[in-house]
Amino acid sequence: MGGTADLPPLEDQHLQGRVERAWASLLDRADAIADDLTVALLDREKEWYEAAGPEMLAEIRHNTREHVRRGIQTMAGLAESEDRVVHVWRETGRLRARQGVPLEHVLNAYSFGTRVLWEALLDQRDNPELDIDDRVLLLAGHRLWSALDVQNATLVDAYRREAARLERRDLQRQQRLLDGLVEGRGSDPVFAVEVREILGIATDEPVACVVARFDGMLDAPLRNPDDRLERAGVMSYWHVRGDVYFGLVQLGALEVDGLVEALSSVNSGRAGVAAAPEGVGDFSMAYQLAAGTVETLPRGSTQLVAVTDRLPEVLLTGSPEVASLLVRETVGPLLAQPPHQAEVLVATLRALVANNGSPTHAATELYCHRNTVIYRMRQITSLTGRDLTDARDRLLFSLALMAVEQ
Repeated sequence: MGGTADLPPLEDQHLQGRVERAWASLLDRADAIADDLTVALLDREKEWYEAAGPEMLAEIRHNTREHVRRGIQTMAGLAESEDRVVHVWRETGRLRARQGVPLEHVLNAYSFGTRVLWEALLDQRDNPELDIDDRVLLLAGHRLWSALDVQNATLVDAYRREAARLERRDLQRQQRLLDGLVEGRGSDPVFAVEVREILGIATDEPVACVVARFDGMLDAPLRNPDDRLERAGVMSYWHVRGDVYFGLVQLGALEVDGLVEALSSVNSGRAGVAAAPEGVGDFSMAYQLAAGTVETLPRGSTQLVAVTDRLPEVLLTGSPEVASLLVRETVGPLLAQPPHQAEVLVATLRALVANNGSPTHAATELYCHRNTVIYRMRQITSLTGRDLTDARDRLLFSLALMAVEQ
């Protein structure tokens, strides 16, 4: 072993024996050392461990005792097989990951514990029966810190593997719940309890649904929306369903307009937002409304809008038969004219509708004479049988133009 390579075999064995006796002298104090170590560790991370609860604190005290005793036995050459020791380290890593103890806390505890053991060994230098000199300390320290390196590597690997497994499991559970909410299971009391336990969302807590289409894109149409919303103090959960990327957002104090504003900066496709103010029981409806909103947006556009800003378009998209009938009974005769004439009449109709039927204001928008607009207005009335001075007919024309543009 390092530090003794130049010694004759017998002297090397004698030095090894002195090192092991030095470590063995700590065995009768193992529990006391462990308890002092536990108190110090809990004090270093007091806030976190106090929140963990008494059961976990008792487990940490027991676990620390086991590790200190095994550590001393290993240094004293009295330990079980190396595989058993490594198994204990590995199981501790897995356990701490399941308990949610930050990996930094775990590694700090092992490093601190190693230092405590070293200091306890240094206290034995005055014991004449142990014959602890610099050579003994050099080899003992080398053993101890080498063991810490192996211990940390084993623990970190086990911790990260278990954390990754738990993350995959939690992600699968979240995605199962999101699928269930889309399918309308949010009104099921048993399912709602599971949503509250896993996602932390109360049954009557206001939420919103965000739906975005991939539209053939390889990357998600919303880039890291959960990170963006978390910075705004809002939690969200996201899932892919076919060609749709959708999210469940806890609104909290955030209004839908604020949600749209927050996500617009990370949007690169077509996206819609709809609220479920009564809670997860209405999430399925919010999903349908948000998805319907997306369908009103031109493919290839990069818009993110709330359903409340696209209600007429959503109504028309949701009732294609009604939309077809509306077009046929209003602007259909205009569209049936020769292409150039149809284009002129539709443009004039659009300007008149936008200006409440006023030929004067429509003429300004179209850069033509008022009399020209009046003439076209008469043509529109003659072809369609509808009067642009009538508010109801203007509404029908407005809806029809929306349907044509979709």
